[in-house]
Formats: sequence, structure tokens, C-alpha cells
Amino acid sequence: MPLSTSSNFARPDDAFRAVVEAHRGLSEAESADLDAALVLVLANHIGDIEVLKEAIALAKRRMLDASQQQQQQQQ
Repeated sequence: MPLSTSSNFARPDDAFRAVVEAHRGLSEAESADLDAALVLVLANHIGDIEVLKEAIALAKRRMLDASQQQQQQQQ
């Protein structure tokens, strides 16, 4: 199964809102714990180690790209 990077939600804004709302009222540490638990639950749902590795690599690339863009804007 290849990694799907396009939205699979009929209403993607609702999915985003659900994640944001889940964090409401949590401390920074609690929010990080929720994210970690959610990642593990969804990784288990995927059940494909190669897809998981691909998703991790994509997420890291996106983080690095965002960080580089931020640094360029500050210069």
C-alpha cells in the first residue's frame, strides 16, 4: 500500500478542527503525549512498516523545509 498524501476526508477542515480541539486545555506536555499516543494508534491502524517509514521521512522533510524557510525569512 503506497503512502497517500492527498486528503482522504470529505471535509478535511473538520478533521483538522477535531485534532486542534483534542488539544484544547492541555498543557504542552499533555499535548505532546496526546500527539505521541495518536501517532502510535494511527501507525498501528496502518499496519505497514514501509508506509510508516515513508510517512516518517516525509514528516521530517516537511519539518526541515519549514525550518529552513523560517530561517530564510529571518535573514
